[in-house]
Amino acid sequence: MSQHDKYQESEALEDDHFRDECGVFGVLDHGEAANLTYLGLYALQHRGQESTGIVSTDGKNFNNHRGMGLVSDVYTKEDIVRLEGRSAIGHVRYSTSGDSGLRNCQPFMYEYAHGGISMCHNGNIVNADELRKELEKSGSIFQSTSDTEVIIHLLAKSPKTTTHERLADAALRLKGGFSVLVLTETRLLGLRDPNAIRPLVLGKLDGSWVMASETCAFDLVGADYVRDIEPGELVEITLDGNITSYFPFPDPSPRFCVFEYVYFARPDSNLEGVNVYQARYNIGVELAKESPVEADLVIPVPDSGVPPAMGFALEAGIPFQMGLIRNHYVGRTFIEPKQSIRNFGVKLKLNPNRDMINGKRVVLVDDSIVRGTTSRKIVEMVRAAGAAEIHMRISSPPTKNSCYYGINTPDSEELMANRMDLDAMCKAIGADSLAFVSNDGLYRAVGKPRSSHCDACFTGDYPVPIEERKSPQMSLLRFFDRRPS
Repeated sequence: MSQHDKYQESEALEDDHFRDECGVFGVLDHGEAANLTYLGLYALQHRGQESTGIVSTDGKNFNNHRGMGLVSDVYTKEDIVRLEGRSAIGHVRYSTSGDSGLRNCQPFMYEYAHGGISMCHNGNIVNADELRKELEKSGSIFQSTSDTEVIIHLLAKSPKTTTHERLADAALRLKGGFSVLVLTETRLLGLRDPNAIRPLVLGKLDGSWVMASETCAFDLVGADYVRDIEPGELVEITLDGNITSYFPFPDPSPRFCVFEYVYFARPDSNLEGVNVYQARYNIGVELAKESPVEADLVIPVPDSGVPPAMGFALEAGIPFQMGLIRNHYVGRTFIEPKQSIRNFGVKLKLNPNRDMINGKRVVLVDDSIVRGTTSRKIVEMVRAAGAAEIHMRISSPPTKNSCYYGINTPDSEELMANRMDLDAMCKAIGADSLAFVSNDGLYRAVGKPRSSHCDACFTGDYPVPIEERKSPQMSLLRFFDRRPS
């Protein structure tokens, strides 16, 4: 295998998984605003690892620091000190196509007729192409290729009087899944789309209001969780501590992304009243009930496979063991070996414990199968470690459709479950048996009805109509290298 081929393999393995979308954090009127935002983004790092930014304001001026890379690499102590002011918003981002660049790093910061404004968002605007063309025809000039800038231009062009009215006016033009934070000199605003597909939670710290993508950010900074922002809700918080809710959308209806519970959210977060760890554990219990198998060990594919594997093991009465050890210090860039190493990309991240696996019948528990590339290589690796049997159990239903609401997924035609039936998938990955949790089992585990969730990646039931479904990369990213925020 050539150097290029091995690089291609490692990149394919890196992409053979759904990718977290983005994370947002904001705080109004606190003496440690920039530092709190930095810490909040640290807690949300799992939602985006390619770039990050913080914008702060002292009530008159805006300050910002943005950069490519992890939160720990982008900010220094001096950078945080320079982010003066008692209010701030921040963003971590994962791009889905093309080269990621600083021009798309959020939050964005602008001066317009009504003063300074900064904005960041998590999700995808599925009609962004159409809106951008319309704005460009009317004279708008864009400095990025992000959907977020479309929202800013719509807000700036709105004839409404107040900031919350202008944001609401802009939001009514948007289709898709989105959670938005807006910071002005005197207020912080948060907005969720009418289906609440992407998460956004409200908290309080030392009398100041905070908002974030997940509650795990509140835990780190010591904030108290208050509630989730409701579907279609626009929250406006002013410097005097007043908080006002508006509901600009005519028919809000909850369709929260169920994959947040399966993979995206951190397990210590609580979203929509559900503890993510408990939901994943419960999925494992349902898997063991639905698809039992005689085996000697239950082994998770770390890290998201750990809670469902524990639930499976307890329900099945089979010992749980960490038979795959993950290397937590692997990035996307590394020195390739000169000689060919079989399954190099997977081995770099996971290593089987041979003494534990040899001669055993193994249940491998993972969160999903996307293209199937990684699953096949993991099965090969465990088989080479001496496993007598390998039974793959997946803590989500088969992924058959692309996501258009802020998650990086391949085209539907590239998804293994879209192209193959269960038997063919099992044969392709080389397992002795393969089973997925059912849709009903998933919602029993979550403890909420299917009607209040988006599961289009499993069912094809898109809550927001998508006209161009052939390729999310084409339909959503047509302008240059546009990617979700």
